[in-house]
Amino acid sequence: MQPTSRKNTLFTDSVIRRMTRIACACDAINLAQGFPDFDPPRALTDRLAEVSAQGPHQYPITMGAPNFRRALADKCARFMGRRPDPDTEMVVTIGSTEAMVDTLFALTNPGDRVILFSPYFENYRAQIIMADCEPVFVPLTPPGFGFDPEVLEDAFRRGAKAILICNPSNPSGKVFTRAELELIAGLCVKYDVYAVMDEVYEHIIYEGYQHTYMATLPGMWERTVSCSSLSKTYSVTGWRLGYALAPAHLMDRIKQYHDFNAVGAPSPLMEAAVKGLEMPMSYYEEFAAHYAHMKELFTGGLRALGIPFTEPQGAYFVLADIGPYMKKGQSDVAFCEQMAQEVGVACVPGSSFFHESVNHIVRLHFAKKDETLCAALERLEILRRMA
Repeated sequence: MQPTSRKNTLFTDSVIRRMTRIACACDAINLAQGFPDFDPPRALTDRLAEVSAQGPHQYPITMGAPNFRRALADKCARFMGRRPDPDTEMVVTIGSTEAMVDTLFALTNPGDRVILFSPYFENYRAQIIMADCEPVFVPLTPPGFGFDPEVLEDAFRRGAKAILICNPSNPSGKVFTRAELELIAGLCVKYDVYAVMDEVYEHIIYEGYQHTYMATLPGMWERTVSCSSLSKTYSVTGWRLGYALAPAHLMDRIKQYHDFNAVGAPSPLMEAAVKGLEMPMSYYEEFAAHYAHMKELFTGGLRALGIPFTEPQGAYFVLADIGPYMKKGQSDVAFCEQMAQEVGVACVPGSSFFHESVNHIVRLHFAKKDETLCAALERLEILRRMA
């Protein structure tokens, strides 16, 4: 038979989703795949119950239901300070994952280079490869995960077409400062490079840090695609409602790929999700306070257990050092499988996030109920016996 695509040999299945399967098989607490175990806002689920009887249930307009796009534009105006045109500067996608894929296909040609900071979310490298492009990695240095401006500019000098940035960052929890983003923006303008922003954690920022939208910086609206979703902000990761924002000349191309990749996002879910987009400011204040509480509970527990970790500035992940607990020569993948089976807590091996050779870091997430986090911390005490 004819061989299948060679691209598949350049990346594996998702390690994150693989760890979820392992967690299910051994009844471990899943701190690997980042989804909450608490309910979405009641306003969304009540509206979804109404929509299930009333509709809509058929194909939506490809770019997204008009009322959803208008509500999203209004929300952007509140937080970004700019209201994108809901008809020409926006498309609703199947999660931010599809928004990123559509964007990469729309902006790049085979052989183009795309800059990535390392550590990076595992999907990005695979998406770049699927677009027949070459990832160029720039390391972020813990514990603050800053970058060397000279190393970054060298990546631009090598002829990059785009830079892909997650802010706040998965997995490191880094929130890029305005000064850092201004430096990156200056390089984008100087070298004529697009900025592709993944901003799904835009509302999960901890004290002392502030989120800046790249698209709002001088000269950047014209060359930035802002991707996000409702998944994290409204605790509806399974609804798969994402979106991309971009100037009309870029959005026209992105919409083309969306049209043939996905046709449209789910009609009933868009209708129900309008309630989330219309939430008052008090919702976002309570949301941020809830995540600050979960972060303090979990990181406080890790600190008490003596497990080294880097303090997250945003998002809901912690990178922990499991080197002291590993057997000599053991890979982080094998350790995570052992940890799920023997400790009862599932996490993600750091090697799936780092371009550099890293084998002693794992990612855990804390978007869970208090009782879930407390149970996980209690189980993690077993690590002491593995040292």
